Formats: sequence, structure tokens, C-alpha cells
Amino acid sequence: MFSKQVVAFAMALATAEAAYQGFNYGSTNVDGSSKYQADYETEFQTAKNLVGTSGFTSARLYTMIQGGTTNDPIQAIPAAISEDTSLLLGLWASGGNMANEIAALKSAIGKYDSLSKQVIGISVGSEDMYRNSVTGSKSGAGPGLGPEELVDYIKEVRAAIAGTSLSGVSIGHVDTWDAWTNSSNAAVIDALDWLGFDGYPYFQLTMANGIDNAKELFEESVQKTQSVAKGKEVWITETGWPVSGPKEGDAVASIANAQEYWNQVACPLLGNTNTWWYLLDDAGASPSFGVTSGPSNTTPLYDLSCKSVNSTSSSSAAGSEKSAVNSSGSSSSGSTSGASSTGASSTGASSGSVSSDTGASSFSTTSVASSTPLTSATKAAGSSSGSGSSAGSSAGSSSGSSSGSSSGSGSSSGSSSGSAASASSTQFNSASRASGSVFGAIVAAVVLGIAV
Repeated sequence: MFSKQVVAFAMALATAEAAYQGFNYGSTNVDGSSKYQADYETEFQTAKNLVGTSGFTSARLYTMIQGGTTNDPIQAIPAAISEDTSLLLGLWASGGNMANEIAALKSAIGKYDSLSKQVIGISVGSEDMYRNSVTGSKSGAGPGLGPEELVDYIKEVRAAIAGTSLSGVSIGHVDTWDAWTNSSNAAVIDALDWLGFDGYPYFQLTMANGIDNAKELFEESVQKTQSVAKGKEVWITETGWPVSGPKEGDAVASIANAQEYWNQVACPLLGNTNTWWYLLDDAGASPSFGVTSGPSNTTPLYDLSCKSVNSTSSSSAAGSEKSAVNSSGSSSSGSTSGASSTGASSTGASSGSVSSDTGASSFSTTSVASSTPLTSATKAAGSSSGSGSSAGSSAGSSSGSSSGSSSGSGSSSGSSSGSAASASSTQFNSASRASGSVFGAIVAAVVLGIAV
């Protein structure tokens, strides 16, 4: 009896600190049509069965509302329950439709008894503060929110889940690093349990943003976000590198560069930090960030195994210091990323054709047809001091249109500093989370040996 209890405790230690990992999932297909339960189930199955990797069992959503309805719960929820996929729920905050978002949230809580087992967090909004900034406005990113209104929405969501099965779920907000470091937005940080970070070096046009600098740009921007987080966890809610698309500054979209970015950025994150990669599939979009060529294709476009990275780490541990320093797959940290911004369609936007998460989407002012990150062919580069970002950041913006859509934008900002950060910066969450799974595994092995 004692041995069984000890073994159970040890195994719990081995898994308790494991970080969530998954992909972002928009509410529409590339052609702008709404996704339904079967579509999400297919995608969740594909994510779990990607060849060469495992553990992609979490989904980040952008809206609570099912496409084509006023406030019905999004059908990604029953799909996640069916496929045992954890959910980072999202409420689209900009555009004046929060009442319907909250109505859909409440409806989902009442409808799905097992929802609390799937939900790991709720994000109130996505990049609203960026879109409210000077840079976001200039690049035509769409409606955003000021910090006061966003804080009010956060309070409304807390009130909505109080006394329900989701009352203990943590609440956060997703935005760009320069929005987080803007001191005028500090009240939002105070109102949250965690901060969601979006960053895309590919769109960071105001500095050398080639693949060789991507890891450095990404990590410095994460560090800047951490520096204002007041000890709260920073979750990586969006990042990625396109397999195809236009050249942006020094950044070239290609499968080879997407592979390099995965090795340099994804591999150190996975298992250590809550991470939702952009994107499982967006075939037909430009640029295209998908790791696979179709929603049911489990063969990725590049190697997701992190084998070369793990091999490098092993060589380094064996004493090959020179090899570790020179390896392109090492997990040494660097610096700042352009944080992306959604030009995603909001519920209050005027009707017409706008870019969705995976392509153009026509929608009415009362529907949430598409609320995901990459809503234009290019994101604005550099969040300027004009938007209140921290000193030393470079500024600039650009916008373009994706196929069949109006121009949208996002931001990609970063410090012009090229200084490298310490290797420990790859542990973006608390030290206990970063080391927990390894420590737990060791303890489990020892205890199992004793039990036997």
C-alpha cells in the first residue's frame, strides 16, 4: 500500500510541472468559412499525431463565439472535450461585442459539464493595446482598446466565472512586448494572473531580422516582457516563421528557415514554458506559417523532433564546449522580437472583406468570423516610442494585404540592441516550471527503484 502511494506521488511530481504545448486555432478556414466541431476534431487529431514529435495537446482560441451565430459557444469546445485537448480560451475584446463573448462563455460553462477539466486559462483580448497604439493606428490594424476599458473587461470576465466550475481558472491577456512595456498599460498587468506574449522576428523590419538573428530578437523581447511582469508568468502565445511568403526586410520565408526557427526557438521552449505555436495549418495563406500542408496531414513540412538540438546539448554536456558555442541548434539565449499584432476582424468592424486567420473573410458587424493573429500579408515593423514603448526601441510600420483581403497590420517591435542574454533566459517561466519535469522524472525513477 505504501509503495503504491509513493509511486503515485513520484509520478505526479514527474508530470505536475510539465508545460502546455499546442497551436493557435482560428475560427475560420482559409476560404473564410466558419469551422465546426468536425473541423476542430480533425485539427486536434493531427496536432496530437504529428510525425516526429508528440505532446501537442493544447489549443489557443481567439473567440468564444461560433461563427455564424450571435453568441453560441464555439464548437472547438466539444471538439476539445472529445479529443482530450486542453484549451486556452479567448474572448475577442475589441469592437464592442464583449457582452456576446461573455454570454457565449457563460453558455459554454452551463452546457459542458467537463469544461473545467479542459480549460487551463482564459485570455481577455488579443493585442488590443497594440492596436490602440500610435503604430497600430498608423498601420490600419483595426480597433483596439485602452487599458481602462480592457481592465473593465477583465473584471467582467472574473465576475462571469465567479462561483462557476471555471472560478479557479487563471486570467490573462495577450499582447506585444512593447504594449506590455508601455507604462501607461501597467494597470492591465496588475489585473492579470499571467501575460501572453506574441512575437515574430520575421516582421521586425527596422533591424537585421534575418534567420541568423531571429533567436536573439525573440528572446530579448521576452525578457523585456518579463521585466515588467511583476513576477507573473509569461506564456508564449504566438510565434513562428513562415514556410512561404514575401521577403520582409532580411527575413526570408522558407521551409529551411522555418526549420531553423523551430530548432532555435521552439525546442528550448517546449516542455519548459506554456507555448502555443503559430500555426498548425494555413495552406494557401501568404505568408504561410503552417507546420503541415493540410488540416489532416500528420507529416510536417519540416522536422519537429528537436533531435539536432538534443544532440548538440548532449555533445556540450560531454565537454565539447567549442561545439556547443558554434552549434546553430544550441539553446543559448539572445534578444528581442517583434511582437506581432492581430489585424484580426473584430466584432465591431464594418462589414466587408478583411483578412482572417487563414485568409480573406467577409463578415457582418455582429459576427466574429475571424479573430486570429495574421490578418494581413505583412505586419508592421517596429513599435515606436510614439506608442509608448520602452526607450531604445526602433520604430516603423508597414502594412500589406493578404490574398483577397484589405490591408491589415500587426506590430513587430524590438530593441536595436544586439547584446546577447544569458543562457538561463530560455527558461521563460519560473525555475520550478522549467526544471520540474526533469526533477520529477528523476525522483520518479528513484522511487520506482526503491518500490521495486
